[in-house]
Amino acid sequence: MQHRVFGLDLVRAVAIIMVVFSHTAWIIPKNKELLLDIMSVFGVLGVEIFFVLSGFLIGRIIYKIYISDDFNFLSVFYFWIRRWFRTLPNYYLVLLINIGIAIYIGITLPDSLWKYVFFIQNFSSEMPGFFMESWSLSIEEFAYILGPILLFFTLFIKTKISKPNMFFIITLLILLLFIITKIIYNLNEVEQSLIGWNSNLKSIVIFRIDAVYYGVLAAYISIVKAKFWKQIKYSSFGFGVLLFLGWNTLVFIKGIQIEVYPFIWNILYLPMNSIAMLLMFPLLSQMNTAPRYILKLITFISVTSYAIYLMHCSVILQLLQYFIPANSLSEFDIIVYVIVYFSSTILVSYVLYRFFENPMTKLRDSNFIKNRFT
Repeated sequence: MQHRVFGLDLVRAVAIIMVVFSHTAWIIPKNKELLLDIMSVFGVLGVEIFFVLSGFLIGRIIYKIYISDDFNFLSVFYFWIRRWFRTLPNYYLVLLINIGIAIYIGITLPDSLWKYVFFIQNFSSEMPGFFMESWSLSIEEFAYILGPILLFFTLFIKTKISKPNMFFIITLLILLLFIITKIIYNLNEVEQSLIGWNSNLKSIVIFRIDAVYYGVLAAYISIVKAKFWKQIKYSSFGFGVLLFLGWNTLVFIKGIQIEVYPFIWNILYLPMNSIAMLLMFPLLSQMNTAPRYILKLITFISVTSYAIYLMHCSVILQLLQYFIPANSLSEFDIIVYVIVYFSSTILVSYVLYRFFENPMTKLRDSNFIKNRFT
């Protein structure tokens, strides 16, 4: 744990808490409209935080690989192998668990189940109502592929552009490309609604890979402009918080509805939040200390966050809903229900992390893998 950055662990912990909290909305009485709206926003923004954080972490790795003198396709492949050892074992295990749960409780499996194997269940269209949280993992997996492969192809371009500048250009091109795909969506979408936005834009790979690359852009700045990165940490954080709060206040408190302002929702809403989060990273990436009890708690939540994300909804919450239907519950019952939900999620996720995810990560870092793919 000595190499961990507390500020980044804090970001990850806050993000997963927001996501898990948002999925307790089904048990909240429908007349609590404001609370339900807040919980819904928490879920959306929690995942967006994950995207930017992921981009920041992998961006620093990819940049260092790319500017090395021996960068080649094997370098790209080794990067993919390491990412896949980190992400795929948990994903495929939980996918199998979801299939087992669906069969047990009598849910019809989607005809396109095979797409989940290749992360294309939400590549260009709405995904089935199965293993719903996997939508974000598809976006991340394709983000891991797109950037490195484009950087590899730059080796065949005769140019005097330096590698750091080329990395910056490729990052900007990816951001521009997915702004364009959102513009195309906005021009062609006839029926505008938040339900449609959620399932047909927010959760679709071909519209969302830029969410990760705002983090990659932050990674580039943190390395190439390291002195500047340190100097602006407080001012940038303050501006990022103001932008984040101001933007979401404007959209939700002022009632900017997608039916009236589709351009804002389809093109601007998500990127503006990503930019606001990007601005907070100079400070967060340099936060290395905290009181011991806070450090331990945040580190625990952070290291188990991937397992929590995979287990909390389609597994834990779905089983709770099946075995303990939440009909006409008292406020006390709701509190007990939420406690059971959170404690079950933490316990099961820790078991997954301790006995499966962590051993797989150690295998990834072993000489056994390195000697075969480098």
